Amino acid sequence: TKPENVLLAITGEGGQCKVYWGMTPVTHQQLLDMGVKKLKDEINRQGGPNAAGLELPEVHIRGDINTPYRCIGGTIYTMQMAGFVKVGFISEPEPGTVPAE
Repeated sequence: TKPENVLLAITGEGGQCKVYWGMTPVTHQQLLDMGVKKLKDEINRQGGPNAAGLELPEVHIRGDINTPYRCIGGTIYTMQMAGFVKVGFISEPEPGTVPAE
């Protein structure tokens, strides 16, 4: 089965960066530790680092338009330090900007 991706939400409320792993708020160190554990567990689940066809999870980041880039950039850096290679962004267009089908 395909690995479950990591979903992060980032806000910059009151000038402070806040990161949520799913619905749980995490500190920088917790984010790093959880990321490392997630990758290790997934690699072990698939048979180890030399397993054929190893598929690693991706990080998907959601931040609103008011989230400072330093918050997003710091989160990307932390997840890269944890060993994640693929980082993507989830965005939602403003209501009324997507043409109706």
